[in-house]
Amino acid sequence: QVQLVESGGGLVQAGGSLRLSCAASGRTSSTYAMGWFRQAPGKEREFVAVISWSGGTTYYTDSVKGRFTISRDNAKNAVYLQMNSLKPEDTAVYYCAATLGLYTGANKYDYWGQGTQVTVSS
Repeated sequence: QVQLVESGGGLVQAGGSLRLSCAASGRTSSTYAMGWFRQAPGKEREFVAVISWSGGTTYYTDSVKGRFTISRDNAKNAVYLQMNSLKPEDTAVYYCAATLGLYTGANKYDYWGQGTQVTVSS
């Protein structure tokens, strides 16, 4: 089992920045690729970014490329999502999740956190 806990969400004005953190614990959590997803009210959960277990490979959804950066610190069992130039359409609950491959589909992820709310005001 892998346990995931997100933090760092909040209310920010458009153009601002937030850094989300995901603390992982449990069995061999550092060998998992880690992803960030988000879900806005009335919408399906969507892929945001994924990082390989080594941190050497990352993928992003097109709408966040150039604005968001995913990173990880395996010594601290942590994954981060630096979000810059935030837009109102980034408003959602953000979830971190663990998977064994570099997947973009939510159904490929085995473990999920509870989520953290990000609200971007215009």
